[in-house]
Amino acid sequence: MPKITVENIAEAGVVGAGGAGFPTHVKFAAKADTVLINAAECEPLLHKDKEVLRAHADAVLEGLAAGMSLVGASRGIVGIKEKYEDVIRLLEPKLAPGMEIARLRDAYPAGDEFILVYDCLGRVIPPGGIPLHVGAVVMNVETSLNIATADRRPVTEKFLSIAGAVAEPMTLRVPVGITLAECVAAAGGPTVPDPNYVVGGVMMGYLEDNHDTLVDKTTGGVVVLPNDHVVVRRRRQNWAQVARIGRSACDQCTFCTELCPRYLLGHPIEPHRAMRSLEFNMVGEANVIGTAFCCECNLCSLYSCPEDLDPKQVCAQNKARLIAEKKRYENPPFNPRRPELHMENRKAPMARLMQKLGLRAFRNVGPLREGLLDTTRVGIALKQHIGVPCEPVVAVGDRVVKGQAVGRVPVNGGKPALGAPVHASIEGVVSVIDGGIVWIEKK
Repeated sequence: MPKITVENIAEAGVVGAGGAGFPTHVKFAAKADTVLINAAECEPLLHKDKEVLRAHADAVLEGLAAGMSLVGASRGIVGIKEKYEDVIRLLEPKLAPGMEIARLRDAYPAGDEFILVYDCLGRVIPPGGIPLHVGAVVMNVETSLNIATADRRPVTEKFLSIAGAVAEPMTLRVPVGITLAECVAAAGGPTVPDPNYVVGGVMMGYLEDNHDTLVDKTTGGVVVLPNDHVVVRRRRQNWAQVARIGRSACDQCTFCTELCPRYLLGHPIEPHRAMRSLEFNMVGEANVIGTAFCCECNLCSLYSCPEDLDPKQVCAQNKARLIAEKKRYENPPFNPRRPELHMENRKAPMARLMQKLGLRAFRNVGPLREGLLDTTRVGIALKQHIGVPCEPVVAVGDRVVKGQAVGRVPVNGGKPALGAPVHASIEGVVSVIDGGIVWIEKK
């Protein structure tokens, strides 16, 4: 088998498939002693990662081996919830020397990479740090699969879960650039009137009112919910409502802080102090600068707070203000002993989280549907990653084949900017290039 190179990964347009879309070739140009595959999949109702592992275990482990070789790691770990015993049994005999399984509790947010690194390695990433600071590289299951095939084909397809109020919850393999509505229709369509699409998961995802929004390389799932669902109602609160209710109702019980995953890692974030800042019109307390380290997992707002307030949104507003004012927390205090004292008995059990969020009414399954979902038109966004947008390298009227580059990152001073190329996901003709999207139609 040919050796996968950083150049292969860059040319294939591989980015983080389960997060913000950080270009993967940049990660694997570094050195680390451990590579972790994040298979925790802690968002309720989503099943994409374990389904990809079931169907493509060999390729995912090939990607892990390639990643270990690139960064010089002697250890590769697949972090997966212990409840997925059938997937673990499938993987164990396939593990190469230096690889192992880390069995994780069924808790939220097991998939946060800071928590994953601690659970798997016992290492605490410092505030404002990244896994490389403690000798680790973390990647998503699907990212590993894309690394394994980077020397043969670019990223033109996406796996995602369709869940919640749909006729047949499932995991799909789809062309990048298909619409969310087409994916939901493939799952039998919504079972509720006026369906709401929560993209990326009920905890860290977002409400998308445009159901013709395009699937990109980072789309992990769509949870369909009715108008009156608590998750939808909470998402639709505006900042004025959040601030007014929080100012009048927060009794400073500190539950949001005591269960905050980043606080439990010893980071200087205390959401209850952010709530207190509402009384000071968002100023007046130096400690709110610690909200810069909020991971926005939403556990405080959707699970911890007994008053159903929104500390996460308050933290996010504080973060935005700090960025706008160009304020940084220099040399933040850090208590690395806190996780060993409190982390294990303060994790949020998934069953309890789902009960509180009213998700037990939906079927918690997501089997992988065989075959690639067909479509006649795709829109390839020129920015599907952290970094700068790609520039189109095709013109209207051009015939393109699947896998052909249609956008590349600009080059400045002989060096490509941060980003990743994007490719045609179907064969067809470029019909429109507008609004940062290359539209391709089968003809």
